[in-house]
Amino acid sequence: MTTPSSACRQKYLGEKGLIALITFLSAFVPLSTDLYLPALPGMARYFNVSADLANLTLILFFVFFSAGMLLWGPLSDKYGRRPVLLIGLSIYFVASLACASSWDIYQLIAFRILQAIGGSGAFAVATAMIKDVYDSKRREPILAMVQSMVLISPAAAPVLGAFLLKIMSWRGVFLALALIGLLALAGGIAFQETIEKRNTGSILQALGRLSTVAKNPGFSSLLALFSLPSVSSMAFIASSSYIYINGFGLSAQVYSYYFAINAIGLIYGPMLYMKASRKYHRRSIIVACFAAVSASGLLISCFGGFQPWILAMVLLPATISSSCVRTPGTNLMLEQQREDTGSAAALMSCFGIFMGSIGMTIISLNWSNTILVLGMMNILIGLVCVALWLRISQKPYVMQVPERYVASASR
Repeated sequence: MTTPSSACRQKYLGEKGLIALITFLSAFVPLSTDLYLPALPGMARYFNVSADLANLTLILFFVFFSAGMLLWGPLSDKYGRRPVLLIGLSIYFVASLACASSWDIYQLIAFRILQAIGGSGAFAVATAMIKDVYDSKRREPILAMVQSMVLISPAAAPVLGAFLLKIMSWRGVFLALALIGLLALAGGIAFQETIEKRNTGSILQALGRLSTVAKNPGFSSLLALFSLPSVSSMAFIASSSYIYINGFGLSAQVYSYYFAINAIGLIYGPMLYMKASRKYHRRSIIVACFAAVSASGLLISCFGGFQPWILAMVLLPATISSSCVRTPGTNLMLEQQREDTGSAAALMSCFGIFMGSIGMTIISLNWSNTILVLGMMNILIGLVCVALWLRISQKPYVMQVPERYVASASR
């Protein structure tokens, strides 16, 4: 394995500890949101406010989390991953304690914003740390492992949150998040710097590197392509409860089982890519995945409205395929930047969330047949991605990125 010399100096964490830390940091979004979802109704009753106002603690978290990454990513290129990590985690820890002690909803919203800003610092440097440490061939299996482990969080976090509410109030959920922040902070203290070359300009110049990265045609074209599946993926997440509970008349508990099927598909996607990459060329795998998204969309449109189990089954290929392309997509994007890795990682995360919000907005419109719209979205996204990928994959900046298994890849 070819790694920078700094990676060999993880005296306290070692390689396994470093991967565990990166995974932990990458899971900050689902842990910070899904863990406390079961507490939202109780918080609204406690503060005697509407559900819409209570939901601002969730919505504004995403907004400021995305904005925070655009700040922390460039700063980590200038000052290093470790300082940004320690500052961000310290803010997150203090803000989580403050959330637990809030006495009105507006104070809770303010502290959730602060929590988002701190958590985004940890998240912003996680992907950049992988690029710092691992070369292109070794990077893909690490990305696949991290992404698979992170995707367990959306399935497990609400269950854990519901369990916590049985033994403590909603304040206890935020105390649990403070403990998570404290554990991550301990890992951050043990972590040793991985960046080799830092930006030497001013803070404004460092932030301006976001524009420099965005203007890189190789990076920006891949960013647009691999962010598109978030449109249909997040559209399903936003509409799933309405489809299964209101549309099919299922209970909330039974709905959670169907949603878990989707979560399992997300987890399996990166592992499927690593298995397929032993036999097939990256270009062929990605074409097949995008084609599967379209085929799944066609099945959703035709048969998804008949029974809930049918919808779950015909949706699964799109879920797995969208998750499958994340690993090669992330690696290809990272490979476009020899420097400014923090800025690149920040743009990748922020743009993915932005595209997902577009999908959530579209599916939330007053459609007469939400399942049909969901199917059509998958068909369109899959076809557009196939067309874009067939064009982009012939470019030198893609062709020059080595395959993980060069000898066995079919050409």
